[in-house]
Amino acid sequence: MGRAAPLCAIAAANAARAEQQQRRPPPALLVLFSLGLLLHTGDCQLQTPCRIQKCTTDFVALTSHLNSALDGFDLEFCKALRAYSACTYRNSKVCRGNLVYHSAVLGISDLMSQRNCSKDGPTSSTNPEITHDPCNYSGRQGAGELRGGGEQTPPTYFFCGLFGDPHLRTFKDHFQTCKVEGAWPLIDNNYLSVQVTNVPVVPRSSATATNKITIIFKSYQDCTDQKVYQAVTDDLPAAFVDGTTSGGDGDTKSLHIVERVSGKYVEMHARYIGTTVFVRQLGRYLTLAIRMPEELAMAYEESQDLQLCVNGCPSSERIDDSGHLPLPVMGQLLPPGASSQTRSVYTLESATAKCHEKMLLKDIYFYSCVFDLLTTGDANFTAAAHSALQDVEALHPRKERWHIFPDNGAAGQGQQLLCLSLGLVCLMLVVFL
Repeated sequence: MGRAAPLCAIAAANAARAEQQQRRPPPALLVLFSLGLLLHTGDCQLQTPCRIQKCTTDFVALTSHLNSALDGFDLEFCKALRAYSACTYRNSKVCRGNLVYHSAVLGISDLMSQRNCSKDGPTSSTNPEITHDPCNYSGRQGAGELRGGGEQTPPTYFFCGLFGDPHLRTFKDHFQTCKVEGAWPLIDNNYLSVQVTNVPVVPRSSATATNKITIIFKSYQDCTDQKVYQAVTDDLPAAFVDGTTSGGDGDTKSLHIVERVSGKYVEMHARYIGTTVFVRQLGRYLTLAIRMPEELAMAYEESQDLQLCVNGCPSSERIDDSGHLPLPVMGQLLPPGASSQTRSVYTLESATAKCHEKMLLKDIYFYSCVFDLLTTGDANFTAAAHSALQDVEALHPRKERWHIFPDNGAAGQGQQLLCLSLGLVCLMLVVFL
């Protein structure tokens, strides 16, 4: 204890004299005095308090803006963990009797194991606002670059997806089913262009699906030159058209491709514009999902207004009715414009059962699956709808909007039929009674 014991004794004596001089001190003072005794017993840490709370606050500040679904999360999270660990080590002597400190040390160890973080390596700065990476959209946001140095509120992100017949989910979470045969722009702004090509799925039917996707990452400052990615059925490359797998200089990887499943699933991560793109092949057709900051997604000229992700499909290309799919209420469905030669092998009952194997919730993705099975008879569309929902859960910024439930369209048609039947029964009872 050394000199700590005399200091504590002096502090206690002074406290006793203060209590004798004032018999009835204010309650708030007594509370503060009691807390002081509790905090400074033992080693009497009046001069060197435990600062574990500051360590924890810094860690939260370093990680609160990170998104586990985006590329680079593990790297930044491990850097923050090492900084957290270093902070606890610096406070190990003064905090050795603090339960919060010991809990933090154990928690850091567990998180490092879960994320495969090495104990040695770079650490995050405890003042992240002073770091500036021009090829990191999140870093530019923190520095206030895109907001004129003003408010530093977190950026708002948009999500857009296309799969199946095709079914489109716009940036505004509007869900549409469209024909859009041929080449159509999904996105066309100052930073990114995405074009899809749709072809008929079955003869003499309005149903189409995507067999080609072209993505252009436009050049941006010194972060990347223009990069073009193109996928077609049975050719889903893990590289850009020029043969490279990344953009930018050195190891910064401001833009790069990750192949998740060979020939079936790739991801593109563009750090410089905070954008992530998923492209998959399921059966003979392609799906796409994208997450992009709102301010960049809406940065386009008036001449670029034909963007399906922004404004949806033209009304003349719509198959659905205000988002509701024209599902049958009984028996087997012939899609509008189809002939007997394109009759699906599925009934409503069997299509529903097939889709229910993958999706338990009867949201719009479930009904899209049923619609596609009845229209095409191709079971791969079940996997496409399920993967599209998984992409939403990985990329959509708002969990409460992951699932879209029809109000009175596809899901309500069976109920409408039931109500009609009950109405007829009631009418007959009234007549005979």
